[in-house]
Amino acid sequence: MKPRRSLVDDESVSEDALMGGRIVFFQPKVGYRAAIDPVILAACVAARPGDRVLDVGCGAGAAALCLIHRVPGADVTGLEIAPDLAALARKNARANGFEEGFKVMEGDLLDPPRPCEPASFNHVMANPPYQELKKGHPPPDPGKSRANVEGEARLADWIDFCLSRTRPKGAVTLIHRADRLGEILAAVQGRLGGLVVFPLWPGPMGSDKAAKRVVVTGRKGLSSPFTLAPGLVLHGPEGGFTAEADAVLRHGEALDFPSLNRRGGALAHGAGVVPLTTP
Repeated sequence: MKPRRSLVDDESVSEDALMGGRIVFFQPKVGYRAAIDPVILAACVAARPGDRVLDVGCGAGAAALCLIHRVPGADVTGLEIAPDLAALARKNARANGFEEGFKVMEGDLLDPPRPCEPASFNHVMANPPYQELKKGHPPPDPGKSRANVEGEARLADWIDFCLSRTRPKGAVTLIHRADRLGEILAAVQGRLGGLVVFPLWPGPMGSDKAAKRVVVTGRKGLSSPFTLAPGLVLHGPEGGFTAEADAVLRHGEALDFPSLNRRGGALAHGAGVVPLTTP
């Protein structure tokens, strides 16, 4: 579906694009601006048409929009604490013709609105704030600080909420800092099974650059074993995105975790396969 173009009607908002222009995306000119993390997060959610998906802390809707573009018919709900970002998420849904598939609720995960019922979603995804409260220096911009720094809700609270809204055997998918992986694994121990940890390597292959981000996904109530995936190398020797990363970031392909170790070390997507590369 080709996005419907519309004019930016607020000087504080820019009209940008995601996935190589496939998604029209309005976002604040100042403060938190979407990068590649929400696009990768959406690519890791194995939703099907008709599935109910919750995007916790959806912001202006980047991850939700990318997911709906790839999975027409998915029923996505966004929960966002900031009224201005919730309004932008609704605007983005209209701009892309996704009003029916993407609904946005304003609310706090510590006191969620009533429509966000427990155990009611097939998939829950989240890109929680990366920085711990009172550690380091928060960004001076309030919007960027709210997106990047934990408030009253700590990482464990985000994970508890995500799990509480997931149906039995439903999936929870998070993207976060690699150096907080231990906290995530501790919080989901005995609660999520079939865990896959998927590192995002800055690259290029053969470099000694450590992964700064990881995607963690698992299914509620299962007991199947843990998998450490080879992950995805983001950048090549010249600094541009690798073909594998470009397939996700520009062309909207999926990263299909269930196919790991079943197709010769490749991730299935749509009509093709994104080969895994190990640094």
